[in-house]
Amino acid sequence: MSELYQGCVAIELTLRAIQRYGERTAILCGEQRITYRAMGERISQLAQALKSLGLRRGDALAQLSANRPEALLLGAACGLIGVRATPLHPLGSLDDHAFVLEDAEIGALAVDSQKFAERGRALKARAGQLKHVLSYDQSGFATDLGALADSFAPQPLVVEATPEDIVSINYTGGTTGRSKGVVHRSRSLVATMVTCLTEWDWPEEVRLLAATPVSHAAGAMFVPTLMRGGTYVIQPGFDAEAFLAAIERHRITMAFLVPTMIYVLLDHPKLKRYDTSSLETMVYGAAPMSPTRLRDAMAHFGPVFMQLYGQTEAPQVVTALRRADHDLARPERLGSCGLPAAGLQVKVLCDNLREVAPGEVGEICVRGPLVMEGYWKRPEENAAVFRGGWLHTGDMAKADGDGFFYIVDRSKDMIISGGFNVFPREVEDVLTQHPAVSAAAVIGVPDPKWGEAVKAIIVRRPGAAATADQLMAWVKEKKGAVYAPKSVDFADSLPVTALGKPDKKALRARYWAGRERQVS
Repeated sequence: MSELYQGCVAIELTLRAIQRYGERTAILCGEQRITYRAMGERISQLAQALKSLGLRRGDALAQLSANRPEALLLGAACGLIGVRATPLHPLGSLDDHAFVLEDAEIGALAVDSQKFAERGRALKARAGQLKHVLSYDQSGFATDLGALADSFAPQPLVVEATPEDIVSINYTGGTTGRSKGVVHRSRSLVATMVTCLTEWDWPEEVRLLAATPVSHAAGAMFVPTLMRGGTYVIQPGFDAEAFLAAIERHRITMAFLVPTMIYVLLDHPKLKRYDTSSLETMVYGAAPMSPTRLRDAMAHFGPVFMQLYGQTEAPQVVTALRRADHDLARPERLGSCGLPAAGLQVKVLCDNLREVAPGEVGEICVRGPLVMEGYWKRPEENAAVFRGGWLHTGDMAKADGDGFFYIVDRSKDMIISGGFNVFPREVEDVLTQHPAVSAAAVIGVPDPKWGEAVKAIIVRRPGAAATADQLMAWVKEKKGAVYAPKSVDFADSLPVTALGKPDKKALRARYWAGRERQVS
């Protein structure tokens, strides 16, 4: 009976787009232009290459890549044959990458050797469970997957995956000091894509510009773009002038950026030199946007902005503030994350799981088909995050009388800096490894560029010396640039709660005083 109501496998959305739009341009990256038909042929070749190496349904492959078409096509090949995929964050540290490979039981690692050869070699030496280390092209340390794929003739695309298979495990940070793998099967991913088609403000002709990592948020926009018959334009990374030039050159109609990047565009001295009139929809998300800067952005680009609120556990679009909702006549709305997406239950609940009244603060909780399967090998955390039959997002919010949601704080200590999630415990653990550090507390503080900047408050060991620059460099080396504090304050002691824990609320109050929202 259950088969009667079973949906398609996630990869079938891509295959249907290939069938529909054959000779249209699917991907544009620099001078490389890939049609839908050619994309299907390459997916077939890559799938055959993986199978020739012995990878089968249920095996696991991780990728570490810059913004390249190969990352997207290899991910599709994995989906075709039922190999679950895990992206490694391009800004992650060696320790973080090694942990993910071990925790997710990864047997194959594919590396963009043009960008990450050194890291690939280090992971090959460190991750003993790896059966295969692959590279997109010739590398000297890994199997050349590109050349291997070239040895196969394209074949009809046959789906070997089933709806029950795990499609992806994406890692998100955790307050306990280690990141958690978020498990998604086809059910949740197909629901996410269909919800995106329903909720987003799509241009008639979709030419989407991706400048943020395609291994993460920007990559989640790939399949919906294909389903609209659009062109997915890839930039190597975010550079403000290159981004503006790409809009003009390719007549971009849709783009995605985190608020920090929009601020950089607004402050760029050559902003007005480029024709951005083709842009119909600018999607922003991953962090709240300053209403003041949002008004500035609308003044330059026009009424093109659409906000998405979601998280890895409920991807892309739990709520949306659509273009029409960015109403300058209702300036308070610019601080909203929008209305719940179709097909979901989204409520603001108190600790006893009752819905709070409009204007009262509670936690955003979600039910619906796009909610994750759970955390990989984390039964206790699953019990907590799914308490009462709801996904608990950890975001504190209030709703107005019209049902619009406004995030005001986080029940978790997570910091969102430049669109990236930073979990204080992970930074604190690194800082307290320094011989001069007695205690450390890490918080997010308001910052006009980053939205929130990572700040460390340090208690030094008696007689020990360490400068702010030394500690920032220490974290950068151990955890990566995203986690490195932008500033360090020194104190004789840290305020503590009645339970003896560092009082983060007291620390944050020093820097957020006078602000209605405790996010920026």
